[in-house]
Amino acid sequence: MKAFEFVTAKDARHALALLAKHGPSVKVLAGGTDLLVELKSASSMPDVVIDLSRAVDLKGIAITDRGLRIGAMVTHAEIMGSSIIQEMFPALVDAAHTIGAVQTRNLGTLGGNLVTCVPSMDSGPTLIALEALVTVAGPGGYQQMPLAEFFAGPRKSVLKRGELLVEIVIPRKNLGKPTEFLKAGLRKGQALALVNVAASLWVDWDQHVFVAPRIGLGAVAPTVIRATKAEAYLEGRAVTPEGMTEAGRIAAGEAKPISDFRASADYRRDLIAVLTKRALENAYARATAKREGKAP
Repeated sequence: MKAFEFVTAKDARHALALLAKHGPSVKVLAGGTDLLVELKSASSMPDVVIDLSRAVDLKGIAITDRGLRIGAMVTHAEIMGSSIIQEMFPALVDAAHTIGAVQTRNLGTLGGNLVTCVPSMDSGPTLIALEALVTVAGPGGYQQMPLAEFFAGPRKSVLKRGELLVEIVIPRKNLGKPTEFLKAGLRKGQALALVNVAASLWVDWDQHVFVAPRIGLGAVAPTVIRATKAEAYLEGRAVTPEGMTEAGRIAAGEAKPISDFRASADYRRDLIAVLTKRALENAYARATAKREGKAP
């Protein structure tokens, strides 16, 4: 490993200044669970590594006027331990729990996980299903965009040189929205997803129909995606097992899974259909429990 300069950023503004100062030969260190592996094997090493671990403004979990704000430097373990997230979005806790081992969850950050843009990431589908927004800071200031638009391709985000992901926001309209996350892998723990699915929904109890159903799919396309056709099929439709089954079939048709040594594309499509149906069923069960005043 070639020697490099290690610089600690005081906050997001300082990090942006360091990015501007050191130009293209720079890497950003969040939790380091991906970067340290990359540094050991990369043929071209950075001249500078910028450490974000002391940037307090990139941390924290809080309800704001905009909704639920999660700083980019929040770790997966912090998500699991947050009483706010446990109460409002247990699906986010479930997703965080499937990420790597305890050591990875203690060090790895939500922002770092999203920036890697790995299609099989476990944090993406639930946030997509909750219509999460991300805030990007750069030389031109701050801009916000839907998380779905942040992913440009496998291991490629829309971040430009000198830009930084600073926070994730679940909009206020979706606070407490019943949501479910499911993952299929080749083993129970520390497994790369063959398919992961998240579904969120509201229910109009007077008409007993779906309201604002959202479905996020991972490991089935070049990026984490929303199954918009399945969502459109469900919108305003009566909540029935048959409807959920059909939504799963439609979602499978929207995906573009690959065949590899772990599973065939056809098997992955079957998983999408089954897991989408189950995620919808479980999200509906959460909605029912919430209505009846029971624990989510």
